Amino acid sequence: MPLGRPSPPVSGHRPEILHPIPRADARRRLGIADQALPFRGEDRWTGYELSWLDPSGKPQVGGLQVRVPCTSPNIVESKSFKLYLNGLAQVRFSHRRKVAEMLAADLGTATGAEVSARVLGLADPALGHEALPGRSLDGLVPARFEYHYNPTLLQRAQSQEPVSEAWHTDLFRSLCPVTGQPDWASILVSYTGQPIMAESLLAYLVSFREHACFHEDAIERIYMDIQQRCQPARLTVSGHFLRRGGLDINPYRSNENDTPPQRRLPRQ
Repeated sequence: MPLGRPSPPVSGHRPEILHPIPRADARRRLGIADQALPFRGEDRWTGYELSWLDPSGKPQVGGLQVRVPCTSPNIVESKSFKLYLNGLAQVRFSHRRKVAEMLAADLGTATGAEVSARVLGLADPALGHEALPGRSLDGLVPARFEYHYNPTLLQRAQSQEPVSEAWHTDLFRSLCPVTGQPDWASILVSYTGQPIMAESLLAYLVSFREHACFHEDAIERIYMDIQQRCQPARLTVSGHFLRRGGLDINPYRSNENDTPPQRRLPRQ
C-alpha cells in the first residue's frame, strides 16, 4: 500500500491506485463473522481537497461526502484515496454530478459494495460545524489511566434501573498501524441499558492511546467491547476523526435502525 512510502504525484483518472484493505482480518480478531454482523452502520468520508476542470478548462472545487456500508468486504487505504483525488485536478468533467458518479463507481469497485458519493459546494451546510450531543466525559478523573488497550476497564454501575444517555470525549487517540503516527478523534457513545460508569468509559477510551488500529477497526472494537461487557439494549458508537490530507473518516456502528446525522465538529 502507498501509506508510509514515498509517492510520486498522480495525474489523470487512475482508479487502479485505490488500495483495498479487507475488513475480515480485523473482524476475525473481534470474533465477528462477516455474514452475521452484530451491528449496522457505515463509514463516512469527507474530503476537502477536491478539484477538477470544467469543459472550458476552468478549475472547479468542491467538498466530497462518501458513504461506504459496513457490509463492504473492503475499506480503502486513505493515502491511496488522497492520491486518486489529487489526480483529478486536470481532468475535465461536464458537471459535478459526473464527478460524483465516477467516484461512486470507482470506490464501489475498490470496496466491493455500492457506495454513495456527493460533491458539494464549499458553502454547503453539510460541511459546517456542529457539537456532539450528550454529556462530556472530559471533566472526569478516573481512579487510574492506562495507555495500552484494556477493555476490562469498562464497568457497569450498581444501579439496576435502565437509562438512556449519551457520552462523548475529545481525548481519544490511537495509532496508525502502518506509520505509527497518531490518529485523533472525538468519540460519541449513546446507549440504553444498565448505567455504564462514566469514569470507567473514559479510562477505557483513553487506553487506546498506544493502540494501533485503523479508524473503522477502532469503532468496531469499542462497539463490541461495550456490547459484550455492559450489554446495553441499544447502542450506537461513532468516531469523528481529525482529517489527514484533506480527508476525514467518520465510522459509526449501531444496533438501531435510525441513521445518525452527519456531524462536522470544530476541529474537523
